Amino acid sequence: MADISNLSRRSFLRQSFAFSAVAALRPGALLAQAGGFVAPNPASQHMFMIGDWGTDKYIDQQRAVSASMARWGQNNRTAPGAMFLLGDNWYGHMHDGVNDVRWKDQFEDMYPANLFPGPAYAVLGNHDYEKHTFDKAQIQLDYPKQKKTRWTMPDRRYTFKYPEKDPIVTFICLDSNLPGTKEWDFSMGSYVMSHSEADAQDQWFANELAKPRTTPFVAVIAHHPLFTNGVHRDNRTLIQRWDGLLRQHKVDLYITGHDHDLQHIEFDGHPTSFVVSGGGGAELVNWSIPPEKRGPFGDRVIGFTHLEMAKDAVIVRHVGEKSNQLHAFRKTPDGKMTILTS
Repeated sequence: MADISNLSRRSFLRQSFAFSAVAALRPGALLAQAGGFVAPNPASQHMFMIGDWGTDKYIDQQRAVSASMARWGQNNRTAPGAMFLLGDNWYGHMHDGVNDVRWKDQFEDMYPANLFPGPAYAVLGNHDYEKHTFDKAQIQLDYPKQKKTRWTMPDRRYTFKYPEKDPIVTFICLDSNLPGTKEWDFSMGSYVMSHSEADAQDQWFANELAKPRTTPFVAVIAHHPLFTNGVHRDNRTLIQRWDGLLRQHKVDLYITGHDHDLQHIEFDGHPTSFVVSGGGGAELVNWSIPPEKRGPFGDRVIGFTHLEMAKDAVIVRHVGEKSNQLHAFRKTPDGKMTILTS
């Protein structure tokens, strides 16, 4: 397993608190900050990403984020070719399953195709595992089979290259609802996958990563972060199972939701940039670790993430509800990361 999984919590936090000083000393780990706002390049490929968006109580916040995405795209002449829905897609009840009115009100109309064209790739969050009238995970798999829609979830785990022609990023999409990701796993097992399902996914994940790399970048998408400053804290189950694979195969990005905020976390010597984008509309909650203590960025706000993709670099931007860039960084195929100023 990876080195971090073997650290005590105290030594791990000591390492992460020292991020800025240590990373700056490692040649090539963190380049000097670029000056000024770097506008999106309309000639690049673009995706907008939101997590924790399908709220049943905070619809005004969801609308605010949707409006911010629309303004951002229009202001920067950047229509996204696709969206990513990072889990907790549906809080609360879906009384009518694939025919529930929330599909239209909170997805189809909330993110209209004229503003957000292309597929909307989705992964499952913990609230998507809740079973009320319907199995919410299953209806998310069934919905695109019965409706003409941009909603795209071919399986609980899947992979694809983007764009289809001359692809830049290989996306590996995982179901992170593993046993151990909730404290009540053993008493309410229906809220997570089984141990055998988790083992099968781990093997599938390892096999996908072991395939010859055919794109400049590899990104892993899931709902639960491995590392977070947020209230859910670092996920030791996922660290033990997945962090070694991320390191071994030099995965460029690990992008999640779950904590209702926007974050970017880096560790000295780790090839992966960890991005949390859980500001899609659900309620904001208090932080666990102050964001300035482990970064380089964290903010307890609603908003979304803009992924700009080109052969020579990807740029990840966190954008707030006023269509204001909060944080951005660039990553090149050789693993070099540059913080861009807002």
